Amino acid sequence: MAAQKKTLVIGASTNPNRYSYLAIDKLRQKGHPVVAIGQKEGQVFDIDIQKGQPSLEEIDTVTLYLNAKNQAEYQNYILKLHPKRIIFNPGAENDAFADEAERAGIKVLEACTLVMLSTNQF
Repeated sequence: MAAQKKTLVIGASTNPNRYSYLAIDKLRQKGHPVVAIGQKEGQVFDIDIQKGQPSLEEIDTVTLYLNAKNQAEYQNYILKLHPKRIIFNPGAENDAFADEAERAGIKVLEACTLVMLSTNQF
C-alpha cells in the first residue's frame, strides 16, 4: 500500500458531476485522509466541506479546483500550510502562484488529480 497523503481539496463541491467531488471520492477509496474547503458547507460521503480557512496541520498535498482569480484569497493560506506539493488541476493553472510556491520550497504540478490517482502516480 502506498503512503497515505493527507490531501486538502480546495474548491470542493457536493455536486457529483464536479471533478472536485470525484477527486474526494477517489482519494477516500485510495485511503488518503481528505480535508475539503468549498464555497458552501456540505458533505461528500463522510468528508465535511468547510468554508473559509480552517486551521490545519500536516497537509501533504493541496489539490486546487479553483481558477486563478478565485485562488487569490487562498494563496497565503496555502503557503502557510506549507504542503509538500500543490496540484493545479486543469482550469486551475496559475503561473504566478506556482512560481511563488516553488520559491517557498513546495513542489508544483500541473496535473489532474483523478488521472494521477487512477494511474497510481499520486
